[in-house]
Amino acid sequence: MKVSIMVVIAFVFIQCTNRQNEKSENFDWLLGKWERTNEAAGKRTFENWGKINDSTYTGFSFTLQNNDTVNQEKMDIIKSYDNWKLRVKTPDEKDYISFKMSAINTDQFECKNDSLPFPNRIKYWRDGDQLKATVSGDSLQIPFEFKKL
Repeated sequence: MKVSIMVVIAFVFIQCTNRQNEKSENFDWLLGKWERTNEAAGKRTFENWGKINDSTYTGFSFTLQNNDTVNQEKMDIIKSYDNWKLRVKTPDEKDYISFKMSAINTDQFECKNDSLPFPNRIKYWRDGDQLKATVSGDSLQIPFEFKKL
């Protein structure tokens, strides 16, 4: 009798732990259209995130200057073999550059690619109704702050 109760308690604990881990791997807080609030004068930067399924999110970022697109990036967050990664591609690059997720928590993630000089770290997090990000490498760090549109 005591053994069966212990088994049930262990099973419930494992299920609850698994559900908590699943919750931390949800990037729905990124979804929507965002505008950068700390952009240089004369420029406007936007980031749009969508969800394909529970293991694939897609993003697109672009910067306008005098109504001309001066920068753009395609991004995705994908889960493959139980590992998450952020992939980034500009029009000048042939393939996506991958960043392995090194930390995932509720409403934030950090990823890295130590083979790159810059950026080799990318971090996103939700701060109230704002989306924030940093890209960094060596001693340089660039902050991004967005408001939802």
